[in-house]
Amino acid sequence: MSDVRLCALDDIADGTSAGFIAEFKDKRIAVLAVRQGDTIFVYENNCPHIGSPLDFKPGQFLNIERTHIICSTHGALFEINDGRCISGPCEGDQLTSLDAFIRDGSIYVSARGA
Repeated sequence: MSDVRLCALDDIADGTSAGFIAEFKDKRIAVLAVRQGDTIFVYENNCPHIGSPLDFKPGQFLNIERTHIICSTHGALFEINDGRCISGPCEGDQLTSLDAFIRDGSIYVSARGA
């Protein structure tokens, strides 16, 4: 399988997030990406508590302070760098991460990690 391009790095402003559908050969996965400088974090877009999408509005996954990923269903807070829930009904659980990397100014997810 090949890697899947999500977007150009510049399509996500530093300190913000965006949502995508990653289309692999045998499956489609709703994902979220958070940019922090030249680092990108990508997770499946579903809450470990009940499986609902995390975004309040399409592509908006961060709390007001932009310090954590927040679940729109029940307000759980997740660490951006590792997806660990630090507050809410799924405290201690983690978001499912995908292997992400930047190549030639674009963000990709690895098919090996999906």
